[in-house]
Amino acid sequence: MKQSLNFLLLILLLVGCSANDATVNNEKSTVENTKAEETSIKTEKQETNKKYQPNPQVTDDQSLLKVGQTFSDSKGEATLKAIKQVNQTYKVGPIELIVKEMKMIHLRPDYSMIDYFHVLTHDEEFDFVKVFVEIKNTSSEKVNFAPIALLKTNTGETFDWEKDIYLEELNGELTGNSTKSGNLGFIVNAAESGTPNAGDAENIEWIKLTTSDVFNREETKINESEKIKIEF
Repeated sequence: MKQSLNFLLLILLLVGCSANDATVNNEKSTVENTKAEETSIKTEKQETNKKYQPNPQVTDDQSLLKVGQTFSDSKGEATLKAIKQVNQTYKVGPIELIVKEMKMIHLRPDYSMIDYFHVLTHDEEFDFVKVFVEIKNTSSEKVNFAPIALLKTNTGETFDWEKDIYLEELNGELTGNSTKSGNLGFIVNAAESGTPNAGDAENIEWIKLTTSDVFNREETKINESEKIKIEF
């Protein structure tokens, strides 16, 4: 009887050890998968950043990945207020428009840059919405296209492409099988535009982008524009 009891205890001990090993292995696998995913995201962002040179007018925000983070350079001080990793591809005829991310940023321009922004606002600091995009022409023919011809927020503000603060030449000609990438940004200052309750950046829940139509080298329209809604 005693030998049977000892044998039973030995079996239970072995089963318990096996279960513990399985739990440890599962936890280890989960940690390794999480680390691998984080490494993949970091590597993808580094590759994207290699293709993009910081804007000459607007403070570089590439290091701003968590709400509340601040970065300063010779162009001013930027604080991240909201961020959305979008990573969605939209087809507009031969164009693949990849929206990488959307951010809401509070910018305090350096004194040397104030005149640049005075065309759009007289505030010495302000909020703006920006999107980072990549545009691919999948055809072998030259086309003309603008990733954002019009931008609208849920608060009622509307901006056309002429109010873009980045001016990174993303609009216009795109040669066959070529790619462009960069930022487009629009100052959110509805207090000046007269739209009720729209001046507070915290009220912005989504933006709606309207692309341009796509035109071929003969300036003939070959595809209609697309509307894209992105939520924070």
